[in-house]
Amino acid sequence: MTMAPIAPDKTTVMVQVAVNDEWLSVCELSRMTPGRGVAALLPDGRQAAVFLDRAGRVFALDNTDPFTGAAVLSRGLIGSAQGRPFVASPLLKQRFDLATGRCLDDDEVTVRAYEVRAAA
Repeated sequence: MTMAPIAPDKTTVMVQVAVNDEWLSVCELSRMTPGRGVAALLPDGRQAAVFLDRAGRVFALDNTDPFTGAAVLSRGLIGSAQGRPFVASPLLKQRFDLATGRCLDDDEVTVRAYEVRAAA
């Protein structure tokens, strides 16, 4: 949902995901690779797929591919369509908007998009 730019000093910045009105630190921003995702286990047992795009923005979606039920979206390929960043599932290649979770290939399908920030 929320996109945060990379802070000038990446070494102490944590990527945080909002879960149940609390900020959960999931990893150090400096450990993320632009254009790639990481999976984070949330306290309720779900997984979030956290992404750093090449523009330095961070995003988080539910990691479960709704078409297969597999927790694989963090392994998907990042791209853009009509100026909107997306992740393509590594299994069936459906694309999900990184900001909203809306499936770009099926208007009736969405995944949860988490509010995310990079904070010291």
